[in-house]
Amino acid sequence: VGVGWLSTTIDASAVQDIPTGNAATSAGRKGCKTVTDPTRTVVTCRGELLEDQADGRLSKISATANGVSTSSVKNPSRFSPPWTYLTETNNPRVAWQSLIRAVSTIPGTEIVKLTDTYLHAITPTQYPPGLSGESGLDDIEFVLRADDNIVLFRSASRTSVFIYPLTQPISDQNTNLKRLQKIRSILGWIELGDAQQGSQRL
Repeated sequence: VGVGWLSTTIDASAVQDIPTGNAATSAGRKGCKTVTDPTRTVVTCRGELLEDQADGRLSKISATANGVSTSSVKNPSRFSPPWTYLTETNNPRVAWQSLIRAVSTIPGTEIVKLTDTYLHAITPTQYPPGLSGESGLDDIEFVLRADDNIVLFRSASRTSVFIYPLTQPISDQNTNLKRLQKIRSILGWIELGDAQQGSQRL
């Protein structure tokens, strides 16, 4: 499969105006629109943040999206276990401030919403390259559960790119997972479960 298209900038936010409905390339996702041509389909979804979820939980990561989430318990390739901050402190407020500082050190990352228990940050999508505008962003979410001494999280790319006839998106080269691993490494916190090894897809 050729990938010469990757060198072309895609501003999906400017051209996508066709709802994906129940298209296979947006299965399991919310608030999606698509743009397609004979060789590729670009799907951007904006309805997957915590504020959009009726159950008040972080979204799972669909098989048609790139990312990892503590909510993806039924999809092992996109699940990553919660973190505990007890290796640093037993004070959730101290832990939360440490997390805010750690997220702020990641180049290109901007915190756009912050409360005492929720953090939403955005950062430019690295893979696949060529995405721009609001569509070319990854969303990073953290939720503090102080009663359990843990932090839940989700990091996902808004946009998935499919090359015909593939039914899975071009891989993010595990950039969402690696970003989370870097944040946890800065904090010195531990995972409460087996570490996610990442996707082997191209």
